[in-house]
This record gives sequence, C-alpha cells and structure tokens, in this order.
Amino acid sequence: MPLPLASLLATGAILLAQSNDTPLAAPSGFETLISHIVSVIVFSAIGVVVFGMCLWLFNRLSPFSLRKEIEEDQNTAVAIIIGALIIGMAIIIAAAVHG
Repeated sequence: MPLPLASLLATGAILLAQSNDTPLAAPSGFETLISHIVSVIVFSAIGVVVFGMCLWLFNRLSPFSLRKEIEEDQNTAVAIIIGALIIGMAIIIAAAVHG
C-alpha cells in the first residue's frame, strides 16, 4: 500500500534535519578574486595560442604568399580579407573561451 504524500514529505524533512553535514563555507572575496584572475590568465593564454595557430595554418594553406601580396604588391583587397578573417577568428575564439 503506497504511503501518502504528506507522510513521505515528513519523513524526508526528518531525515534532512538529522543529517550532520555542515555546509561548505563560501570563499572569501580575495580568494574569489585570485581565482578569477588565474582563470583570465589561463584562458587568455589559451586564446592567444589558438589564435596564433589559426593564423599560421591560414598562412600555410593559402596558395600565395600573404606577406608578398600585402607588403610588396600593396594588395589592399587581400589585406582587408585577412583583417576580416583575423577579426572573425578572434570573435570565435573569444566566444569559445567565454563559454
């Protein structure tokens, strides 16, 4: 025979009242600050490394020399496209790091 809902709730309340678990203390403001600073440094480093790898990979996969096109030939269109790709990669990496 199933127990009534009130009886189950009362049993749960009694068990919770009898538990000896002490709640964990919240970290202090300074500990939280240090934790956030470390997180920012780690994720910034990861973002910079991934961004550098993306630029290196794009430079390797392009069929022409980016440096020659931008510096020597003064190709503004290639410079604008590369700038847009850099901004796009930075936004994607920032969103991935931010979560």
